[in-house]
Amino acid sequence: MKNIQDIAIAEYDYPLPDERIAKYPLAKRDTSKLLIYDKGNISESVFSNLPSYIPGDALMVFNNTKVIQARMRFRKETGAQIEVFCLEPETPNDYLLIFQQTSECVWRCLVGNSNRWKSGVLSQVINVGGKDVTLSVERIGEAASVNKVRFFWDGNVTFAELLDAAGELPIPPYLNRKTEESDKSTYQTVYSKIKGSVAAPTAGLHFTPEVLDALSANGVEREEVTLHVGAGTFKPVKSELIADHEMHEEYIEVRKELLEKLIASQGRVVAVGTTSVRTLESLYFLGELVAENPETEMDDLHVGQWTPYNREHTLSAVEALQALVDWLERNSFDRLHSHTQIMIAPGYEYRIVKAIVTNFHQPKSTLLLLVSAFLKGDWRKIYDYALSHDFRFLSYGDSSLLIP
Repeated sequence: MKNIQDIAIAEYDYPLPDERIAKYPLAKRDTSKLLIYDKGNISESVFSNLPSYIPGDALMVFNNTKVIQARMRFRKETGAQIEVFCLEPETPNDYLLIFQQTSECVWRCLVGNSNRWKSGVLSQVINVGGKDVTLSVERIGEAASVNKVRFFWDGNVTFAELLDAAGELPIPPYLNRKTEESDKSTYQTVYSKIKGSVAAPTAGLHFTPEVLDALSANGVEREEVTLHVGAGTFKPVKSELIADHEMHEEYIEVRKELLEKLIASQGRVVAVGTTSVRTLESLYFLGELVAENPETEMDDLHVGQWTPYNREHTLSAVEALQALVDWLERNSFDRLHSHTQIMIAPGYEYRIVKAIVTNFHQPKSTLLLLVSAFLKGDWRKIYDYALSHDFRFLSYGDSSLLIP
């Protein structure tokens, strides 16, 4: 088998006409189409019927992240418009703390029209709850294409309140339209809770309270993880080989109780979305790390892009998860905070996830690589079917249930 890093991204291309990209969601989330891939056989249904395809003893894992209004626009005295796009806090382990700040904070940001803002402070007056607040920004550092930006303001309001008042929800660029008021609700899952993402975990957009209730009524156990989706998630791979593509790093948070349930539910774990997949599969390698280095500090927990491929991995999934539980208990932690850059590509061995609910992804994307790895290369059969049977693609598009 070829080296993982030698995979050519051109092998994961397919024609996606613009008219097949769903620019808006359906009026009712769960009326979207559902493609079922079950051990090589393809059929189709409606998403509201999903509960009938999930075994009653399954553990379904959802990503409860909430999309923030991460895009803010400032104007220089010269008239030039500068866009500041918040990616993540400078200290990502402190998301909750950052949103509660009432005077200043520092974020890693993308800056639009960057060459027109070399230095200096940009300010604007924002109305927050009927009170005028002056919000200012200054660039205090830069690494590659990411800028370190300091936000500071008066008025004793939280940064969360500022984003809600001044920010714009960052819908995907391939929708080729401006954010509309309706996106503020339709581009969030109905179970979103923890602010921090700059893109939605889109597989979850199809779920309604009715579908969730039906799953529970069938005996399916539902659990949540948090992975704050970064701007790089949906970025197509530009290099010819995936060896030359740098995966984005994303913050994850997992409760100890979920780890214990994963141990008890081996073989029955259904991940909702690729973000949940990346979180769950990263747990194996984090468990391996603390098993081999019991004195590891929380801040040192990280899964690198090539961690799954750079050595032999001999622990079972249960052993790795139990090592994480034991480590948390020894350190009196009730949850795990970490970061992952995991690249899941053909040749990857899935250890925890047994079925996936996911949308249809962009050509030449790492998400397509993840799906191909899950289906042992059989992704094109699914995408050919979806293209020839009027399925809608990408974030606001239709869904699939994948059982390898």
